[in-house]
Amino acid sequence: MTSPQTAPQTVTYRSSIEQLRSAQKSGAGEPAYLRWVNRPLGARAAAVAHQLGVTPNTVTAVSGVLSLGGLVAIAVVGTSVPGAITASALLLAGFVLDSADGQLARLAGAGNVAGEWLDHVVDAVRLPAAHLAIAAALFAASIPPAGIGVALLFSLVASVWFFAATLGGKLQATAAGTRSASPTWVSFAKLPYDTSALFFVVLLLPWPDVFLPVYAVLFLLTLAAACAALVRKFRTLKRFP
Repeated sequence: MTSPQTAPQTVTYRSSIEQLRSAQKSGAGEPAYLRWVNRPLGARAAAVAHQLGVTPNTVTAVSGVLSLGGLVAIAVVGTSVPGAITASALLLAGFVLDSADGQLARLAGAGNVAGEWLDHVVDAVRLPAAHLAIAAALFAASIPPAGIGVALLFSLVASVWFFAATLGGKLQATAAGTRSASPTWVSFAKLPYDTSALFFVVLLLPWPDVFLPVYAVLFLLTLAAACAALVRKFRTLKRFP
């Protein structure tokens, strides 16, 4: 007599969301938008992708395509109201999927270093390229060189900070294995230089007299935060052999 086989458990959208909630990163120290808006939206996108059988690498690729569309919209029609809205929406959608691919990998048990590498490559391109697209839009709108120079410097700072933060995090995790917790207020303090802040500021491109001061302040805040973070990370890593 053969024993009855257990029917496979059906994975539903709701069960996927619950599974992600139980396995979600703490988010301590992450910027508020990323922590409480983008990551939860990414979880919902990951749950939908899981139901459709989409792979994490495909989600990463779609994130990259949406971001590329946003960058092209900035450079070509970013100084028009429809263009700015389109660019901002595409970039924010790509940012949501940037949070979804890793969550989908955990949900499907399909995480691997190749997928993590691909995700980091897309991230490494997206933010510096956004500033280069803004520089192109400002140049096309005959904005004075100072404004274009800020965009170019912003691209450099974004690239250096991303690389330093990514490598520093890997080195510190290897040496220490843990990450210290941060109070809730830190998440709100980091809002001005969260990636989403730039994507929302893009909405101001049709009004250069408003956009340029806001963008310059965003640059100065990001530069100050990057310098402080780099010094702090260097001092932390010096304590390890």
